[in-house]
Amino acid sequence: MAASGERRVIPVADPAAMAKAAAERVIARLAENGGRIAVCLTGGSSPKALYQLLATPEYRGRIPWDRVHWFIGDERLVPRKDPLHNMSMARQAFLDRCAPAANVHPIPTDTADLMDPDKSAALYENELMAFYGAEQLDPARPLFDLVLMGVGPDGHTASLFPGYPAVEETARWVVGVPKANVEPFVPRVSLTLPALASCREMLFEIAGPGKRAILTRLLAGENLPANRARSQHETIWLVDQAALPEDFRG
Repeated sequence: MAASGERRVIPVADPAAMAKAAAERVIARLAENGGRIAVCLTGGSSPKALYQLLATPEYRGRIPWDRVHWFIGDERLVPRKDPLHNMSMARQAFLDRCAPAANVHPIPTDTADLMDPDKSAALYENELMAFYGAEQLDPARPLFDLVLMGVGPDGHTASLFPGYPAVEETARWVVGVPKANVEPFVPRVSLTLPALASCREMLFEIAGPGKRAILTRLLAGENLPANRARSQHETIWLVDQAALPEDFRG
């Protein structure tokens, strides 16, 4: 197990192997908590295969659906039916078939008023605080059992972009991001680094040759949001062979 604040990189063969390895880590982490469980999902293309796998008979029966609550690390402020909507992708992939509706906690984007990133962020922050039962995070009591993450081509994670004020936020749990640094250039809402760090495990999935350049920069220690995103407990990066730099030695 990685020490607090450290990161462990686990190479896998390909995206299919990554989805299976991630699914096994999800199941193992859920099994450690006999009470109410909180998982923070991520959007993008990387986790879709994992989500679909969790809905298969091999995994579906191993998840205590009635005890697991599903949140999202960031959202694009688009209508729920828009294909760019992160939580809707997760719903279609597995949540709508498996999870009780009351256990799914999307970032609100349902009305024109909620297309204001700051308003939507404040509502989601209030929901997280109500779920947690406090307005201050306690390092001894993580908000999430598991946080799933990805890495963008500029080194962003969630919707925390390099050089943006949101990356430096230390008090808020959720912030509005008026404009993205990469496509699609739509307003976002994102959990902050302190909120994301409040977890027992942070699990990144990084796959494909398109991620090799940014992964090279990250492994070299460049000060980018994805390098600053660390669990207070265990941080794991699952990386497929196509994304690994040629000189990677572990």
